[in-house]
Amino acid sequence: MRVLQTVQTLNPERGGVARAVISLSKGLQQHGVQTEIVALDKSDSPWLRGQTVAVHALGEGLTNYRYSRAFSAWLRENGKKFDCVIVHGIWQHHSFAVRQRFHKTATPYFVFPHGMLDPWFKRTFPLKHLKKWIYWPWGDYRVLRDAAAVIFTSEEERLRARQSFWLYRAKEKISPLGIEQPRRAGPEARNLFLAKFPEIEKTRMLFFLGRIHPKNGCDLAIDALPRRASEEQVTLVLGGPDQGGWTQQLRERVARMDIAPRVTFAGMLEGSLKRGAFENADAFILPSHRENSEISVIEALSFGLPVLISNRVNIWREIVADHAGYVEPDDLAGTTRLIERWLHTSPDEQDLMRVNARNCFLRRFEINRAAASLLAILQAQ
Repeated sequence: MRVLQTVQTLNPERGGVARAVISLSKGLQQHGVQTEIVALDKSDSPWLRGQTVAVHALGEGLTNYRYSRAFSAWLRENGKKFDCVIVHGIWQHHSFAVRQRFHKTATPYFVFPHGMLDPWFKRTFPLKHLKKWIYWPWGDYRVLRDAAAVIFTSEEERLRARQSFWLYRAKEKISPLGIEQPRRAGPEARNLFLAKFPEIEKTRMLFFLGRIHPKNGCDLAIDALPRRASEEQVTLVLGGPDQGGWTQQLRERVARMDIAPRVTFAGMLEGSLKRGAFENADAFILPSHRENSEISVIEALSFGLPVLISNRVNIWREIVADHAGYVEPDDLAGTTRLIERWLHTSPDEQDLMRVNARNCFLRRFEINRAAASLLAILQAQ
């Protein structure tokens, strides 16, 4: 079976979708599926170096819509080589172009919205939502309607997607994201992280990993720190890219609150540094207002790290069911409770929760399970 995956970019700084595409590609390959990726990246993009999956980089598209004549031409010439096509993300040209090429052909296409239908956008950015309504009936509504299946990564995402537009029709399926198990390693990564950020040594480190963006609730994690009931030394490490310049505002917030020694802005973390952050962390925190590409949460689980998340992270039901962390609303009171609940959890219960976190990953989100789930959907068509 030959599968083509299409995505706007594989740049890891743009969020979890890029990581999800690569992980699913490797997982499908382990099941004997030939997988290729088409991305609107420049061919010399640094994040494409060393990829073990075939990637066709066609250059950046035009405007925020990423219109690409090269992408449409590539699909016309090469589309017949594949048994099916997977679209990652909507609201840009690549999803529309895939429908144009494969609708009413023998090659089915599938769509992962990756949370881009979450009603949070409608409430938070009403003018942008109005703009999307103008495009929706002749654009991505038809993309989803005519897809062989629209694949959501959780039941929560599926339910929330129905709330964005009253004009909605899709053949809904659910298949979780997944990643490979972290390889066993010595103390090098842990020590490397401590050498770069010595201020977190001998503290209970709460680790946030994701885009530094208002939707992810970084400000809530900061504001909740001084309201903890325990007097234990707790630090917060914020890791991830900042494409909108919000970090400076957060630094000023930390300075006004006089908690600078307890908040570390680690920036983009990759490789050994990221592994070291997970290995030094006491718990993972993500008080997000909306999160579907929950790869960072899954990564935390893979390291046996309990997760403190909001009920807007779409896999919150799975976390509660497996007792792999705590879940609260995405506001200051809820985030404060997350931290306080964790700090008041007994050492024995914390150890049990770490075991539960690891088992939650193995049972639900390990890449072979995720790939098998996706492959079953693809082969059913």
